[in-house]
Amino acid sequence: MLNKKIRNLLEKNQYRIIGNHSAVQICKYTKKSLREEGVCWKEKFYGIKSHRCCQFSPAVMWCHNKCIHCWRPIEFNLGMKLKKSEVNNPKEILDGIIEERKKLLMGFKGNKKIDKKKFKEALNPTLFTLSLSGEPTLYPYLEELIKEIRKRKAMSFLVTNGLEPEKIKELSRKNCLPTQLVVSVNSPNKRLYDSWHKSLEKNAWGKLNKTLRLMANLKCRTVIRLTLVRGINMKKENAKQYAKIIKKANPLFIHVKSYVSRGYSQKRINWKKMPTHSEIKDFSKELLKFLPKYKFLDEKIDSRVILLGIDKNRMKIEESEL
Repeated sequence: MLNKKIRNLLEKNQYRIIGNHSAVQICKYTKKSLREEGVCWKEKFYGIKSHRCCQFSPAVMWCHNKCIHCWRPIEFNLGMKLKKSEVNNPKEILDGIIEERKKLLMGFKGNKKIDKKKFKEALNPTLFTLSLSGEPTLYPYLEELIKEIRKRKAMSFLVTNGLEPEKIKELSRKNCLPTQLVVSVNSPNKRLYDSWHKSLEKNAWGKLNKTLRLMANLKCRTVIRLTLVRGINMKKENAKQYAKIIKKANPLFIHVKSYVSRGYSQKRINWKKMPTHSEIKDFSKELLKFLPKYKFLDEKIDSRVILLGIDKNRMKIEESEL
């Protein structure tokens, strides 16, 4: 399903391909954690160990959208449909991902500065983040994939563009919701959404809003993620519009984060459009004026991200939430 050109492109960028449509890559914070150089915001906010986080995708080059801020190679987007006859099963995908991830980590084994116990732990991930590239809800056996992750006593973070509300409804109905559902909301109104996301889905804005309404009643941890670009979607007047959207979803947490100028996005957005952490914090304060039930919970300055939420006591993930 992935042609030779795309495979070569992904492998050049340190992705490892599993089967016909899945991929894994080692996050920079996994590497930093192993070197004792720092941890990801997921560890700071939620208590997850960065060295045990596995970032992967079951639909690496398939997505509804071609978002201008995406650092992935959206120019090679393969559309919105995986051929069911060529789709790999969840167990094959996870087994392959874990094996390829081990191979990618082997370079750390001979490093005398790496703690051997920590390295051994890293080979057995406790968090599977479905966010590497592409849109994970396009994988047709997503519920079985999340079940397979649970069987392995691990957490799952599902990061989605929100354009498959029926899939979210199905996950809820089958008791297969992830540990944490993250919906990306990068535009505060339909006009900006259309120009920002360049979606292949005709009713993209409508479907996103349907997912947001569903979120309010889901029995899992829920997050709205705002990725902000200076001068485009973080103007002062946008805060009130975002607040209206957030209220529909009633999420447990809100991630307010800066666009990062990296990868292919550098060809589309000038690096000068990347907000400072101070600007992200100021916008968060503006946002809170319209969201009285939320408050500032935490921040990670080097990642330029702010965490807003309802209850600080819910930040750390409990075993019962897997």
